[in-house]
Amino acid sequence: MSGGVKDQTTIYALSSGGLPSGVAVARMSGPGTRTALDRLVGGAPEPRYASLRTIRHVDGTPIDRGLILYFPGPASFTGEDCAEFQIHGGRSVVAALFSALSALDGFQAAEPGEFIRRAFENGRMDLTEVEGLGDLIAAETEMQRRLALEHAEGGLATLYNAWSTRLTECRAHIEAGLDFSDEEDVPDDIASALSVEIGTLAEEILQHLRGVRAGEIVRQGFRVVLAGLPNAGKSSLMNALAGRDVSIVSHQPGTTRDIVTVTLDLAGYAVVVQDTAGLRETTEDVEAEGVRRAEAAMRDADLVLHLYDLSTGARPHMDTALPVLKVGTKCDLPHAVEPDRGDLAISTRTGAGLDVLLCHLEDHVANAAMRSGDVIPSRARHREHLERTLAALNAAAEHDGSDPELVAEHLREAAFALGRITGRVDVEDLLDVVFGSFCIGK
Repeated sequence: MSGGVKDQTTIYALSSGGLPSGVAVARMSGPGTRTALDRLVGGAPEPRYASLRTIRHVDGTPIDRGLILYFPGPASFTGEDCAEFQIHGGRSVVAALFSALSALDGFQAAEPGEFIRRAFENGRMDLTEVEGLGDLIAAETEMQRRLALEHAEGGLATLYNAWSTRLTECRAHIEAGLDFSDEEDVPDDIASALSVEIGTLAEEILQHLRGVRAGEIVRQGFRVVLAGLPNAGKSSLMNALAGRDVSIVSHQPGTTRDIVTVTLDLAGYAVVVQDTAGLRETTEDVEAEGVRRAEAAMRDADLVLHLYDLSTGARPHMDTALPVLKVGTKCDLPHAVEPDRGDLAISTRTGAGLDVLLCHLEDHVANAAMRSGDVIPSRARHREHLERTLAALNAAAEHDGSDPELVAEHLREAAFALGRITGRVDVEDLLDVVFGSFCIGK
């Protein structure tokens, strides 16, 4: 969105979290920023330098003494004039500051997400950077932090903008061939000449799409389901992995009815572990629903830990189509048998084998989240629009220059789908290239 958005309101909000606190940071953005600084702190300080000032109501009554920073637009977070007040974090102090701001004409408290929305609308961020910033704030593991920071700093935006530029150039050449075919500087049979570039773009996007699941695993977590017969030791393992009692452990079969979920941090990755109902035939309605939910969770899992009791020697069947790691439990009991070849053996009572199991889990999640050196997408929204872009490019490639009008339409669809990811869909870009790359109109 070129040119920015002109909003006549000035917004303000607390940006530093809950009160009370040692320091509170209040932020404002909008055309009234300089007026507020003139009225409350005696004028705007030098841009991007902290200045210690006394903050006062418009009637001169002091509110607090703190650091003031001024960020003139467009070189600010939102693209507008912005300021920050770093003050003492008492509730009454912050309330007094907000009371003084609200008394100024054109000032209002910010709605949730309004600062970042203005940054997007004023061209300071695209949607992938907005999503990355949100993920960075919510990140709980090291890999989540790294991926979110990569997106927030424009990793995806740079890649998608480069693809968009190439698409725009392809479209511009085809449009020129259609509309200005009598001009000397427009090459003949240009749609056919661009087929190689269209194919290259399609292959690059296809390779990029293969990283979507890895990005989703990093962002949302690697899903592990504990499954097996009743009393196979699922809840005991769940508690051992979580380091606390999250599942009820009982000798009575069928204790776990609903799915119990915990999220672990393994080697910097989020691993979502689900304890499920024991798999058996039952006529009891609630337990049967638990079994149904367990089976559904298994189908959606990245890895199923198939637990079986070594003290009984039972080897229940498990769908071989699922990603399964077999784990024999209760290996410390006197009558425990050796696990099958390739299976793990653990005891949650003694801790035997748990370190080996954790190593296997770390290997599985690291392999699932393996990525190349390129940036990777991380959301279903990214996947959907990339698939639409690829489909449109493949459709354009099928014509191989034989029908420039259809090629141009498919490229338009591809550009639109790609632009939906970043939130930047602008036909002016096409016109710039059409009239900038050729001598048309001179």
